[in-house]
Amino acid sequence: MKTPKTLFLAWQDSTSRFWFPIGRLTYKEDKYEFVYTHGAQEAKEKCAFSPLNSFPRFGEVYTSTYLFAVFTNRLMSRARPDYSSFMQRLNLSKDESNPFTILARSGGQRQTDTLTVFPLPECDEDGLYHFYFSLQGLQDLPLCSIERINQLQHQEKLLLAHEFQNPYNFEALSVSTKDHYIVGYCPRYLLTEVFEQIKQKSRVEIRVEHVNAPSTPFQYRLMCEMTFDIQHEGRLFNSLQYQPLITEKATV
Repeated sequence: MKTPKTLFLAWQDSTSRFWFPIGRLTYKEDKYEFVYTHGAQEAKEKCAFSPLNSFPRFGEVYTSTYLFAVFTNRLMSRARPDYSSFMQRLNLSKDESNPFTILARSGGQRQTDTLTVFPLPECDEDGLYHFYFSLQGLQDLPLCSIERINQLQHQEKLLLAHEFQNPYNFEALSVSTKDHYIVGYCPRYLLTEVFEQIKQKSRVEIRVEHVNAPSTPFQYRLMCEMTFDIQHEGRLFNSLQYQPLITEKATV
């Protein structure tokens, strides 16, 4: 996995459960840079989203030589006794130190808020984009599906299905095995982009990347790799909601 150069920050409205990409974090020339995206404006108009305390104004570019607290607070301390096992769950070396790599794998989610982090993948030498994430919704699966997860093999191909009659989310994308066991769901923040790429006739493929032990919390139980073969020289996360709202700079 390449170290991502850009991370998106997504916010979930607690009422509608919709996700919006509200900000973009980059690291270049020894500086971190955060900007709100048009997704934040959309979240404001549809769900009354207001700016985060760390970034109080929408139309600014925030720069710092240190990683902003809203992101550092989403990294597990290396001093914790369970740090090595946490990194193993993410399928990363315990010596991995790049915060972008760790946040891209973990999602940086906390129980105290409704924010998550995900990376902007870069095109590899074969023209493919690779996206890594943990499947969601495992806590609601039947026992037979959990047992099937225990049998999954590295790089085993999985299948996507649109559950348009899902009573909780009509855009839900379930992930299942070839022998028809549902083993989880795509994260909601990914759905818009996956549907857009399918609409553009890009090839989207999902495979098992790492299966953690049964004692692992459900949120890290099954990690997958989604590969995009994008047609017509397109790019991932290239729609307006991912583009920055910029008027002036603010150094913090």
